[in-house]
Amino acid sequence: MTPIKLSQIRNIGIMAHIDAGKTTVTERILYYTGRSHKLGEVHDGEAVMDWMPDEQERGITITSAVTTCDWKNSRIQVIDTPGHVDFTIEVERSLRVLDGAIGVFCAVGGVQPQSETVWRQADRYHVPKIAFINKMDRIGANFQGVVQQIREKLGANPVPVALPMGSEDRFVGMIDLIRMKALVWDDESPGANYSEGDIPEDMMEEVRTAREKLLESVAETDDTLMEKYLSEETFSEEEIMESLRRATIDLTMVPVLCGSALKNKGIQPLLDAIQAFLPSPADVPPVEGVIPGTEDKVHFPPKSAEPLSALIFKVAMPEGRKLVYARIYSGKLKEGDEVFNPTLNRKERVSRILLMHANKKQRIPDAGPGSLVGLVGLKDSATGDTLCSPAHPVMLERIDIYEPVISLAIEPKTHADQEKLEQVTAKLLDEDPTLRMKQDPDTGQTILSGMGELHLEVIVSRMSREFNTQVNVGRPQVVHRETLAADSKGEAVFDREITGIRHYGRIVLMLRPLQRGTGIRISSRLSEGLLRRELMAAAEKGIREAFGAGPMMGYPTTDLEAVLLEAEVREGCDTELAFTVSASMACRQAMVQGQGLLLEPIMNVEIFVPEDHMGEVIGDINSRGGKIEGITPKSGIQEIQAIVPLKKMFGYATDLRSATQGRGNYTMVFSHFDAP
Repeated sequence: MTPIKLSQIRNIGIMAHIDAGKTTVTERILYYTGRSHKLGEVHDGEAVMDWMPDEQERGITITSAVTTCDWKNSRIQVIDTPGHVDFTIEVERSLRVLDGAIGVFCAVGGVQPQSETVWRQADRYHVPKIAFINKMDRIGANFQGVVQQIREKLGANPVPVALPMGSEDRFVGMIDLIRMKALVWDDESPGANYSEGDIPEDMMEEVRTAREKLLESVAETDDTLMEKYLSEETFSEEEIMESLRRATIDLTMVPVLCGSALKNKGIQPLLDAIQAFLPSPADVPPVEGVIPGTEDKVHFPPKSAEPLSALIFKVAMPEGRKLVYARIYSGKLKEGDEVFNPTLNRKERVSRILLMHANKKQRIPDAGPGSLVGLVGLKDSATGDTLCSPAHPVMLERIDIYEPVISLAIEPKTHADQEKLEQVTAKLLDEDPTLRMKQDPDTGQTILSGMGELHLEVIVSRMSREFNTQVNVGRPQVVHRETLAADSKGEAVFDREITGIRHYGRIVLMLRPLQRGTGIRISSRLSEGLLRRELMAAAEKGIREAFGAGPMMGYPTTDLEAVLLEAEVREGCDTELAFTVSASMACRQAMVQGQGLLLEPIMNVEIFVPEDHMGEVIGDINSRGGKIEGITPKSGIQEIQAIVPLKKMFGYATDLRSATQGRGNYTMVFSHFDAP
């Protein structure tokens, strides 16, 4: 591809709830930018971005895919992310390295649970967004209703820059509120041709109202424009576009467009909006990191002359070979370069740099700031690691990793599978940071833990398909936590001579239960200066180690505060080892003597059912020990919000389909751990 200025690059993600049409939008973007020459359909299993066999079979996105395309004078690097909650880490790590995002919303479903989750993730990383209300051709489509939900549920400031012309089977195009033109798509060509014309008379009142709201929103971004607005002066297109761009990048406004990706309508204006409103790498603040071993912050502007700084956001194992996806923030990376990984404190060599198009690769000699590239040759680097210049080490903010909530036992079917299983699981663990694997010391089984039933189902399927490793699978087991129901005290002394050195430490502490969802805390009531900083850190380390396994069933503990009450030191013998061990022993003693409590994962469940099946569905949720939190009527369906123990939700998809004649669906997100 030809070189391009930094200001012309757009790194964007496409994010939404499952089935809102993300991948179809991405396929249309590829088609209209000339990147692909055939319209790939998700329902036919032919989408370019859903290239994995499991994705094609299930009709859903499982792994985020990267591609690059050109539109007018911009280069758009796109990441298509999954919508299913089981694969939310794919969204998390993609958003971490993106400069902008498109939130795709179903015109019927509106803001659904996973839409909220990914939107909050984008907010956490300060990612500017535009909204695309898709499926305007569906029965029950409600453009203004979805805009209102974006405002209320997401706390955003949505500003429509387009209005739909018609809806459901009468949806033909949209009104461009900036240029005040009607855009009508030709159904004969697959969305490539559309005509611009005058706004229909019967829509003029609605259009004037929407245009007035747009101008009012634009005026609020700038004092000069507010004066023009109050003086009823005319705004130029350039003024509106510049103000919208500024407000979008500042996260104070979300431009809203509409269309129907499946019917090939509304994609070209969406591409124009990406170019016009979303930031280039030059528009976002310089990347911030810390110098390893210190707390000194450094900033690297997105310039080739700056030292190298890049973040690994994904690891893949195509055909068993390690491929690392990285975002380059500053500096230039060339084939054969030696890079430093401060997380591992070692150097690695980049043997090849690849420009990615889903699972296809194009070798390139180098890459500069703003690039999303695949790297080959890095043996040990993992998701969240920083790559930098050996002469200028820096560590960028890591990517949040989620804890698994569900486990199942797997065992190899044959001796040949036994030999391969360890290598296969190591590769899958490299790829997926939310996956956990451990050996059960009692049964000898391998325990696989993940984010949900579908997550684990896909992993087992990939073992068979990609690595030809067959396994027997046990019933899914819920991952519990442990806590205490009341205060408990523990005391321990460590007094021992090891290799001629005397180690002595005595700790008295109390464990106090905390409110659900609080996590772990450590505090001290020791007199100031009694324990020097190294010994206090050692004691905290011992307590955290003890919290790793509860006394009841060995699950990690949570919602507890350890309060240090007493400590005894002996000059010359007060070692870090002594206080790590004594604190750990005191903590374990307090847990054993305390009133243990087993906690199970509780899920937030949202169920969408036709009204005539609602009673049956509510009755079923109650029988599972669930609690109905609310019921919201929507067009033609009812949305039921409930909290239900995870262990009672296995196989719920099948039961819901049976109860609603296949018309119901649901989403489930982890909420908190609580007592049964």
